[in-house]
Amino acid sequence: MAVQLGINPLTWTNDDLPSLGAETSLETCLTEGRLAGFTGFELGNKFPRQAQILGPILAAHDLKLVSGWYSGELLIRSIEEEIVAVQPHLTLLRELGASVMVFAEVTHCIHGNQGKPVHFRPLFPVDRWQEYGEKLTEFARYTQSQGVQIAYHHHMGTVIESAEDIDNLMEHTGAEVGLLLDTGHLTFAGDDLLVVTNRWCKRINHVHCKDIRPDVLKDVKNRKTSFLDAVLNGVFTVPGDGCVNYSAIFEVLKVNHYDGWLVVEAEQDPAIAHPLTYATMGYRNLQRFAKEANLI
Repeated sequence: MAVQLGINPLTWTNDDLPSLGAETSLETCLTEGRLAGFTGFELGNKFPRQAQILGPILAAHDLKLVSGWYSGELLIRSIEEEIVAVQPHLTLLRELGASVMVFAEVTHCIHGNQGKPVHFRPLFPVDRWQEYGEKLTEFARYTQSQGVQIAYHHHMGTVIESAEDIDNLMEHTGAEVGLLLDTGHLTFAGDDLLVVTNRWCKRINHVHCKDIRPDVLKDVKNRKTSFLDAVLNGVFTVPGDGCVNYSAIFEVLKVNHYDGWLVVEAEQDPAIAHPLTYATMGYRNLQRFAKEANLI
């Protein structure tokens, strides 16, 4: 099956900094996203969380539900507590046909703290990799039994951020735990995106496509800004508008028969980066890269 192209509503409204795009309606997000060419959306803070409400809204725009972020806390919760906590989110994804859940461990995370430099992010407790890996695998086994697979999101400002963190996570978890490859976050972290893609391609079950403006990245690292200030300064952009080598990444995905979603998730200030303009640019560039790699 060919890959599908989706988008996250962060282009229009921001979950971590709700003042960005606060005035933008869900109707505008969906209308413009479909106009740009996308066939699916991830969840955002403007989306109703009941399948009987959201389903008809998406259908009216000829859109699918791709996935949605879930804030996991398995470092401090039991598996049973996490299973209880995930129920509303898992139910919504399952009922609307999403096959993957974006999962990120948010215990002690700082990516939503505008006053804290992102390099002060929490480090994973090295003596807990085995325990955590077993817990996450069991949790993922449960969601898989419900028809939804975990796609673990390495993310700036969290305990799983670097290539080394990803290696440890993948080595200590079973195949039930998929990997969300985020091209922007891994580039921001300073790691080799192609090396990670090659190493863990068999586990990649979801891809977030954001690009990096290298001059802005250099500046925010020199000034040691927070993650949100980096976003406001324009560190992220849509595929093809920065330094990420999508052609090389997509070639690896093709060789390894990737058939999931490619999702534009490029948070910017919508007052500066006109959402429809960037959504359209992102779609056209992503489609071109995917076609060149014979992914679609």
